[in-house]
Amino acid sequence: MVVQSVMFQGTASDSGKSWMAAAVCRLLTNQGKKVAPFKSQNMALNSFITDQGDEMGRAQVYQAEAARVKPDVRMNPILLKPLTDQDSQVIVMGKVLADMDAASYYKFKPQLIPDIKKAYQGLAIENDAIILEGAGSPAEINLNENDIVNMGMARMAAAPVILVADIDKGGVFASIYGTIKLLTKEDQQRIKGIIINKFRGDKTLLEPGNKMIEKLTGVPVIGVLPMSDVDIDEEDSVSLVRKPRQKNPAKALDVAVVDLNKISNFTDIHSLKIQPDVSVRYVLKAEELGTPDLLILPGSKNTNEDLASLKRNGLAKAIIHAHADGSVVIGICGGYQILGRTLRDPNGIESPIKEQTGLGLLDTETIFNERKTTTQATAKRKNYVLKGYEIHMGATKLGPNTTPFSIIQETNGEAEQREDGAVNADETVIGTYLHGIFDNPYWTRHLLNRLRVAKGLAPLVNTMVSISEYKDQQYEKLAKLFEENVDMKKFSQILQDSTRDD
Repeated sequence: MVVQSVMFQGTASDSGKSWMAAAVCRLLTNQGKKVAPFKSQNMALNSFITDQGDEMGRAQVYQAEAARVKPDVRMNPILLKPLTDQDSQVIVMGKVLADMDAASYYKFKPQLIPDIKKAYQGLAIENDAIILEGAGSPAEINLNENDIVNMGMARMAAAPVILVADIDKGGVFASIYGTIKLLTKEDQQRIKGIIINKFRGDKTLLEPGNKMIEKLTGVPVIGVLPMSDVDIDEEDSVSLVRKPRQKNPAKALDVAVVDLNKISNFTDIHSLKIQPDVSVRYVLKAEELGTPDLLILPGSKNTNEDLASLKRNGLAKAIIHAHADGSVVIGICGGYQILGRTLRDPNGIESPIKEQTGLGLLDTETIFNERKTTTQATAKRKNYVLKGYEIHMGATKLGPNTTPFSIIQETNGEAEQREDGAVNADETVIGTYLHGIFDNPYWTRHLLNRLRVAKGLAPLVNTMVSISEYKDQQYEKLAKLFEENVDMKKFSQILQDSTRDD
């Protein structure tokens, strides 16, 4: 087979390598090539469920969207979902393998190389180009011996590497030099270009530094990308520090999202953020909450621990008071479980907390068990058809004071009839296991117009925002940004030189 490949690695997490990969996926797809993204190992609490019910990282999902192909679990064969500061759930080819602490996983991960190679080679057979992404930094020298995601993966794929450096963090030239010089000579030679990302100001002022770093490392700077307003899903929770903490006064509706310690799938909120009348802010402290029009408790990878934290920091009481003062409350997945009366985990599936009371805003009881539900789903809520996906441990039982939020009609393409979620009597508290719930534009606008009417505002009409169309516009914008700020002749040569005949 003949396949082109290039790998984006970063000087640190959140440097922009995921965006670079997405940009190139769209650029090459626009040229008529069949393209697939690939990241051998992802550590993230934002994940997605494929058509086959397999779980994978969100970054490769939006990269697949940029490449105009369906997400495929082979694009991210290993997914680590942190449970605590020491332990992670290890997911291999979309299915849970085990929970492991960091030391155990470090010893175990060489056994995953056959799975990684099989996934990569399968994609390479089917595509003209594979766009790879590393994780964190390749210069984590304490971990490099058993590396399977940075230079270890680049060697497996025989892929050239482009190093992405975030100038917004400061110390960009030191980070570039240190990253490269901490690598072995062989791995240093694999780096064929440097891209400096998130630059603000006059690029000409950067030129002397670019020339010096090229001389010091022997690697050319092939691009400087400006800080931009491109709006694409972010996978890394590091990005949450940039999320707004205050309401935009120009927007009619105030939506507050509780920033849980183990927040997961915060990409659920993206479709609200693009609505013309919605201001989304993230809340860390009880005194920041106030009485928003809509209060969202998002997903959590450790629901009981996050609930205990909400009680300690006063947010639990603040949420209850906000609802009493008129806020509509929606809980998604772990957030839904937190809204209930009781959470039971007798076998310590998610945490050592065996049982605790929830916020009591829904008459429900959640019992955690070892079975993990991972499925795409189509549901019906009154006159609305809702599409989403489920990723959760445990099951929730409804008491007499709640009714189901929706009825699942189909999972993974097959007919199924079952209840999802819960709603209180006056529909001011809603819980659902459906991630992506706000991606359904007609139901979302119905909800937002209900909030507008409650404030004495007229409903908005003819403002349906298609998240798929919006994302497609952003991928095109990102591809153009890359093309205009990277030396495409040098980049094309790097890609061309990668061609190999297996």
